[in-house]
Amino acid sequence: MANRRDFLEFSSTGLAGAALCSLLGRDRSVAAAGLDSSLHVIARAKRAIHICLVGGLSQVDSFDYKPELDRLHGKSLSPDAQPQTFFGQTGLLRKGEWEFKQHGNSGLWISELFPHLARVADELTVIRSMVADTANHMPAMFQENSGFQSNGFPSLGSWLSYGLGNDSESLPTFVVLPDARSLPNGGASNWSSGFLPAQHQGTLFATGSQPIRNLFAEKKVPVTAEADALALLRDLNQSHLAAHGDNDLLKARIRSYELAAKMQVSVPEATDFSDESQATQQMYGLDRKQTSDCGRRCLLARRLLQRGVRFIQLYSGGAFGGSPRHGWDGHEDNRKNHQREAGLIDQPIAALIRDLRQRGMLDDTFVLCTSEFGRTPFTQAAASELGLGRDHNADGFTVWMAGAGLKRGFCYGETDDIGWRAVTDKVTWPDFHATVLHLLGINHEKLTWYHNGIERRLTNVHGHVTSGLLS
Repeated sequence: MANRRDFLEFSSTGLAGAALCSLLGRDRSVAAAGLDSSLHVIARAKRAIHICLVGGLSQVDSFDYKPELDRLHGKSLSPDAQPQTFFGQTGLLRKGEWEFKQHGNSGLWISELFPHLARVADELTVIRSMVADTANHMPAMFQENSGFQSNGFPSLGSWLSYGLGNDSESLPTFVVLPDARSLPNGGASNWSSGFLPAQHQGTLFATGSQPIRNLFAEKKVPVTAEADALALLRDLNQSHLAAHGDNDLLKARIRSYELAAKMQVSVPEATDFSDESQATQQMYGLDRKQTSDCGRRCLLARRLLQRGVRFIQLYSGGAFGGSPRHGWDGHEDNRKNHQREAGLIDQPIAALIRDLRQRGMLDDTFVLCTSEFGRTPFTQAAASELGLGRDHNADGFTVWMAGAGLKRGFCYGETDDIGWRAVTDKVTWPDFHATVLHLLGINHEKLTWYHNGIERRLTNVHGHVTSGLLS
């Protein structure tokens, strides 16, 4: 990431020189382009971070304690059970791999897989009755992000960008922070603006010294020369726009160049951690190789929120397949897989929650942590075998939230005695999305966009606000 010296040097030249004068002379708060001035309901929060655990977190190994599964370890499912598994194998039942304990004043059950998150148990709102419509990774991820199983629909962050507008002149409304190992399958389709105006698509911040590709010129250009070139480009763009009518892609491209000029100032400043104390950086795990990637992204997420970014999506895990897998897809050895993945994120995410609380930001910010589905309580093996891996499970799994407007140290819903199927207070993705929008002041039935003859919305024709989660 760029350092302070590079930032100060560059801010006097190039696009940044022109943008800096504009930024210094104007209020950082920007009137929202969407619903900000007339929200449908009272907003509990202004912004959110969405942590995506790619691959499928095992609920029975993390947040859904099932003593009955311990008793039935090594036994078969009941004869009348007919599970629909992704790989078509139903092995013997396998108990949770980590010991569960109650934590905090709330007594929330969390396994030893997440020792750091256990220390902030009283901040968490755990949903143990999530259900999805598919146990296939890509359709499930699309549904998690956009409410639909196919690509081409706007993501949650894009809907929020459209509905709430930008709160910063110099940074995007919706930022994506991917795992350093790889992008998730589908890439930008996961944070697409779909049929919404292109300006609402998520902006990818990569790891390394240049978070935004091609933001800076390879060679320094004199200020006057670049100013003249920009003026010519602006005139050509406006002439082209006038000649070709209302062209959304062209308008989005023009806006992207205007924002890029301002980001040449704002991005180096936001990504420079030199003003963060050593204690803060150590709390996030920046001093450890195992946690440094996620730690940097969690700390950057907090800094971006402080600078007006509305919605940040942070990925744990990337492309499917490979060995070892980049994510939570524990088919071969679920214990080994989850131990590795949890070790990368547990400390940084707990630090993020603790830091947001200490700074008073959890009063108007919330954190989401979701997985596209969960994993089976029985192993992925032949019927008479006790395997090591777990298959996909869309019939009952766990996600959690933390922050503004939510009951703290609280569990909602239940799965059956072995953690397989949700049986009480089921929550669908439309319900989840409706609740997220509600916390941000939006009625999910009123946030719409007319497309191909249909008033489209994030929740399609479904969804209810899960009021039992709200404080």
